[in-house]
Amino acid sequence: MENEEDPVKRQQIVDARARNISHNVRCLECGSQSIEESQADIAVLLRKLIRDEIKSGKSDKDIYQKLEDEYGETILYAPKFDWQTAGLWLSPLLIAGAAGGIWAYGRHRQRTNVHLLAMNLTRGIPLTPKEKEAMLEILTPPPPQGILPSSPWWSRWLAK
Repeated sequence: MENEEDPVKRQQIVDARARNISHNVRCLECGSQSIEESQADIAVLLRKLIRDEIKSGKSDKDIYQKLEDEYGETILYAPKFDWQTAGLWLSPLLIAGAAGGIWAYGRHRQRTNVHLLAMNLTRGIPLTPKEKEAMLEILTPPPPQGILPSSPWWSRWLAK
């Protein structure tokens, strides 16, 4: 009984590994589908190639490497991270960092402008601490009370 189940289990394992690999390989003819989903002739041939490679004892990594060597890096849905693709992978982080830096700088300038204005007004004139406090109280703009519905969506974030 075990001898009969062994080939069945091996075939199930081969099929599961082949489906897993096939989901990560792009169809060369369709481009937007994996070879598991595609019915193109090249997809059928690639699925058969993957099954044959698995039956011959190759690892998933070896199969991916063979496909990449034969058809190029674009056949894989997840390209490798290297110097050629570093800009592509890191550009969202760089853009988000630049936007955050610009936003933080604007917030910082918005808060420090009052102090710079007060310092320019009092340059060369000594003020008592009470006078400085009164001047800052007068010059500091009041916090925004509410956001009008007609204002742009981003003003809600800047007002905080």
